[in-house]
Amino acid sequence: MAVSKIKAVLSASAKDVWGIVTSLENYQWRSDISRIEILNDRQFIEYTKAGFPTTFTVTVSEPYKRWEFNMENSNMRGHWIGIFEEKDGQTEIDFIEDVTAKKLLMKPFVKAFLKKQQNQYIADLKEFIR
Repeated sequence: MAVSKIKAVLSASAKDVWGIVTSLENYQWRSDISRIEILNDRQFIEYTKAGFPTTFTVTVSEPYKRWEFNMENSNMRGHWIGIFEEKDGQTEIDFIEDVTAKKLLMKPFVKAFLKKQQNQYIADLKEFIR
Protein backbone atom coordinates (compact mmCIF):
# COMPACT_ATOMS: atom_id res chain seq x y z
CA MET A 1 0.00 0.00 0.00
CA ALA A 2 1.24 3.48 -0.89
CA VAL A 3 -0.35 6.74 0.20
CA SER A 4 0.35 9.99 -1.62
CA LYS A 5 -1.05 13.40 -0.69
CA ILE A 6 -0.98 16.72 -2.51
CA LYS A 7 -2.38 20.13 -1.65
CA ALA A 8 -2.74 23.23 -3.79
CA VAL A 9 -4.47 26.59 -3.75
CA LEU A 10 -6.34 27.56 -6.91
CA SER A 11 -7.56 30.99 -7.99
CA ALA A 12 -11.18 29.92 -8.46
CA SER A 13 -14.28 29.23 -6.40
CA ALA A 14 -14.92 25.78 -4.95
CA LYS A 15 -17.94 25.53 -7.26
CA ASP A 16 -15.76 26.16 -10.34
CA VAL A 17 -12.96 23.82 -9.24
CA TRP A 18 -15.50 21.12 -8.36
CA GLY A 19 -17.09 21.47 -11.80
CA ILE A 20 -13.75 21.07 -13.56
CA VAL A 21 -12.49 18.13 -11.47
CA THR A 22 -15.73 16.14 -11.47
CA SER A 23 -16.73 16.69 -15.10
CA LEU A 24 -16.66 13.47 -17.08
CA GLU A 25 -17.45 15.26 -20.35
CA ASN A 26 -14.95 18.16 -20.26
CA TYR A 27 -11.63 16.48 -19.52
CA GLN A 28 -9.58 17.81 -22.44
CA TRP A 29 -7.47 19.92 -20.06
CA ARG A 30 -5.89 16.75 -18.70
CA SER A 31 -2.67 15.73 -20.42
CA ASP A 32 -2.77 12.16 -19.11
CA ILE A 33 -6.00 10.77 -20.59
CA SER A 34 -7.41 10.30 -24.06
CA ARG A 35 -11.05 9.65 -23.19
CA ILE A 36 -13.58 8.84 -20.49
CA GLU A 37 -16.32 6.26 -20.89
CA ILE A 38 -19.31 6.78 -18.58
CA LEU A 39 -20.81 3.47 -17.47
CA ASN A 40 -23.55 4.79 -15.17
CA ASP A 41 -24.10 7.56 -12.62
CA ARG A 42 -21.42 6.14 -10.30
CA GLN A 43 -18.92 4.42 -12.59
CA PHE A 44 -16.63 5.51 -15.39
CA ILE A 45 -13.47 4.36 -17.16
CA GLU A 46 -10.54 6.64 -17.91
CA TYR A 47 -8.19 5.70 -20.74
CA THR A 48 -4.59 6.89 -20.79
CA LYS A 49 -3.06 8.29 -23.98
CA ALA A 50 -1.76 4.75 -24.59
CA GLY A 51 -5.29 3.32 -24.21
CA PHE A 52 -4.79 1.75 -20.75
CA PRO A 53 -8.13 1.65 -18.83
CA THR A 54 -8.81 2.35 -15.16
CA THR A 55 -12.31 1.89 -13.71
CA PHE A 56 -13.59 4.36 -11.10
CA THR A 57 -16.56 3.93 -8.77
CA VAL A 58 -17.72 7.06 -6.97
CA THR A 59 -18.34 6.38 -3.26
CA VAL A 60 -18.86 9.92 -1.88
CA SER A 61 -20.11 13.04 -3.64
CA GLU A 62 -20.68 16.15 -1.54
CA PRO A 63 -20.76 18.99 -4.09
CA TYR A 64 -18.08 21.65 -3.64
CA LYS A 65 -16.69 19.80 -0.59
CA ARG A 66 -15.69 16.15 -1.04
CA TRP A 67 -15.43 13.59 -3.84
CA GLU A 68 -14.22 10.03 -3.31
CA PHE A 69 -13.92 6.99 -5.47
CA ASN A 70 -12.45 3.51 -5.67
CA MET A 71 -10.21 2.83 -8.64
CA GLU A 72 -8.91 -0.34 -10.20
CA ASN A 73 -7.01 -1.58 -13.22
CA SER A 74 -4.86 -4.61 -13.97
CA ASN A 75 -1.89 -3.13 -12.07
CA MET A 76 -3.47 -1.59 -8.95
CA ARG A 77 -6.49 -0.92 -6.81
CA GLY A 78 -7.07 1.94 -4.47
CA HIS A 79 -9.11 4.80 -3.11
CA TRP A 80 -8.96 8.54 -3.89
CA ILE A 81 -10.23 11.37 -1.70
CA GLY A 82 -10.60 14.95 -2.90
CA ILE A 83 -11.37 17.71 -0.38
CA PHE A 84 -12.31 21.20 -1.60
CA GLU A 85 -12.28 24.18 0.77
CA GLU A 86 -13.00 27.73 -0.35
CA LYS A 87 -11.19 30.56 1.42
CA ASP A 88 -11.29 34.21 0.34
CA GLY A 89 -12.39 33.42 -3.23
CA GLN A 90 -9.71 30.76 -3.69
CA THR A 91 -10.00 27.02 -3.28
CA GLU A 92 -7.63 24.80 -1.38
CA ILE A 93 -7.67 21.24 -2.67
CA ASP A 94 -6.35 18.28 -0.74
CA PHE A 95 -6.08 15.07 -2.75
CA ILE A 96 -5.18 11.76 -1.11
CA GLU A 97 -4.54 8.51 -2.97
CA ASP A 98 -4.15 5.15 -1.26
CA VAL A 99 -3.05 2.51 -3.77
CA THR A 100 -2.01 -1.12 -3.61
CA ALA A 101 -0.03 -2.61 -6.47
CA LYS A 102 -1.33 -5.94 -7.74
CA LYS A 103 2.05 -7.01 -9.09
CA LEU A 104 4.99 -7.57 -6.75
CA LEU A 105 7.47 -5.97 -9.15
CA MET A 106 5.50 -2.70 -9.14
CA LYS A 107 5.30 -2.24 -5.35
CA PRO A 108 8.62 -0.33 -4.98
CA PHE A 109 7.58 2.19 -7.66
CA VAL A 110 3.97 2.91 -6.71
CA LYS A 111 4.54 5.90 -4.43
CA ALA A 112 6.86 7.68 -6.92
CA PHE A 113 4.39 7.01 -9.74
CA LEU A 114 1.49 8.40 -7.68
CA LYS A 115 3.44 11.54 -6.80
CA LYS A 116 4.33 12.10 -10.47
CA GLN A 117 0.69 11.64 -11.52
CA GLN A 118 -0.58 14.00 -8.81
CA ASN A 119 1.95 16.70 -9.73
CA GLN A 120 0.96 16.50 -13.40
CA TYR A 121 -2.74 16.63 -12.53
CA ILE A 122 -2.27 19.77 -10.41
CA ALA A 123 -0.10 21.40 -13.08
CA ASP A 124 -2.76 20.68 -15.74
CA LEU A 125 -5.52 21.98 -13.45
CA LYS A 126 -3.66 25.19 -12.62
CA GLU A 127 -2.93 25.81 -16.30
CA PHE A 128 -6.58 25.29 -17.23
CA ILE A 129 -7.82 27.66 -14.52
CA ARG A 130 -5.45 30.44 -15.66
